[in-house]
Amino acid sequence: MKIKRVTVYCSSSAAIPDKYFIATRILAQELLAHNVEAVFGGGAVGLMGALADVMVSGGGKIKGIMPTFMKDVEWAHPDVVDFEFVTDMSERKNRLLLDTDALVALPGGTGTYEELFEAMSLKRLGKFHHPIIVLNTDGFYDPLQAQLQKCIDEKFMHPRHADIWTIVQEPTEVLPAIRNAALWDENAISFATLRT
Repeated sequence: MKIKRVTVYCSSSAAIPDKYFIATRILAQELLAHNVEAVFGGGAVGLMGALADVMVSGGGKIKGIMPTFMKDVEWAHPDVVDFEFVTDMSERKNRLLLDTDALVALPGGTGTYEELFEAMSLKRLGKFHHPIIVLNTDGFYDPLQAQLQKCIDEKFMHPRHADIWTIVQEPTEVLPAIRNAALWDENAISFATLRT
């Protein structure tokens, strides 16, 4: 599988531990090395800023998608040339899902979780078919992994739904995980809901 473009969900917090910045910069270097374009939320700080800084300084392709009200408070990364400003957060989420070969979720807060869960729900319903990779830096997503498994074990989700996402531990594993992700059933809506 030729990977041309990857959407990256990540934090805008600048106060988080440095280990998350290190992993983000390594991922950006991997994208650069394989000539993969990054699409992200457009922020100038936090993991968004770190991703963009490396992509821009390395001459890579990166696109920001951001609601206009965020631009108005100067959250937009000033060095990202390819920018799309949209009306609201819902349109931003929709645009982040378009024309991408995969989604990658880095550690983040409620915004990252919201984007990730919406993508997972759309994939469960057969409306999104691409790989979803979760980068579990230093066990950040261990509780999420346990919760999703509990959903499967207690039959809130089908066992096949475990193939909606792939969890990796290191940023160097992201691109191989995209290439090796299981093909998603285009008729996924047929097993979206469990019946007794």
